[in-house]
Amino acid sequence: MTRRELDAAGITDPLLRAAYTRCRRLNARHGRTYFLATRLLPLERRSAVHALYGFARWADDIVDDLDRHRTTEERDRSLRRLESDLAAGLFTRAGREPVVRAVADTAGRYGIDHALFADFLSSMRADLTVTHYPTYADLRGYMHGSAAVIGLQMLPVLGTVTPREEAAPHAAALGVAFQLTNFLRDVGEDLDRGRIYLPGDLLAAHGVDRSLLEWSRRTGRRDRRIRAALVTAEAMTRRVYRAAEPGIAMLDPRVRPCIRAAFTLYGGILDAIAEQGYSVLHRRAVVSRRRRAATAAAGVLRVAGARLRARTGHRVARAGASAVDGKGPVR
Repeated sequence: MTRRELDAAGITDPLLRAAYTRCRRLNARHGRTYFLATRLLPLERRSAVHALYGFARWADDIVDDLDRHRTTEERDRSLRRLESDLAAGLFTRAGREPVVRAVADTAGRYGIDHALFADFLSSMRADLTVTHYPTYADLRGYMHGSAAVIGLQMLPVLGTVTPREEAAPHAAALGVAFQLTNFLRDVGEDLDRGRIYLPGDLLAAHGVDRSLLEWSRRTGRRDRRIRAALVTAEAMTRRVYRAAEPGIAMLDPRVRPCIRAAFTLYGGILDAIAEQGYSVLHRRAVVSRRRRAATAAAGVLRVAGARLRARTGHRVARAGASAVDGKGPVR
């Protein structure tokens, strides 16, 4: 399938094909939910999405490196090398790192705003030193670079049926919704890294602080105050999903099944969190294989329907043109 995707995208250079393949593997290994949805995209657009995800994953892995022997300064230097490689690569469509070569090529092919990558790396750098966000406004500032820009990078690849600026706020909101979902799912794992991504004022409103979260994580015991805070965070996240959803209809019909599947699968993580009693400090909520398969099957049907409508519309357009030219039946 990798070869078909690259051929469909017109990527012929062997070095570049290897770079895109590397990104696809990163997507398949780390982004199971998102990778499944990506399989519903038209073949020619999948490689670009893999490149965007692969680059984001690479940068995230630098700051989240679980090698406890690497200092903050060493991770900062690695991130700065990546930033320098990307800055040069975006102008030359090259790069030392394979993920940079692929994402730089994608940015050039689709005219993606370079400032979006700078904003993303700025948020990645914040992860090296920032361990909590006092308010939701503070968190939104971080998520602009870490999540909203991902949705904005995707828009030129996906295509829209409305002016792009009309779809942009919804694309940004969907990126934020996905990340808020990850924050809820990964509360325990993030706490192990010393970070809390739930807004401090939301936690404080329910009497929750870092020490209480750490106590619950350490002992495996639950607390009603933590549950109440997580319920509030879930409701906040669902509001962002509702703000994002109208944007799906603004996308190219051929890509809507992919984004609808991702929307459904990530929303399913919230459902799983609730079904498991908001025990995210003690276990990782996942969408069941059965639900993933059902969502994928529904997406395949939507893809087939979109292709059928596109073919039908093309035939109608050709018939109309023939009639106007006097070459077809006049009714």
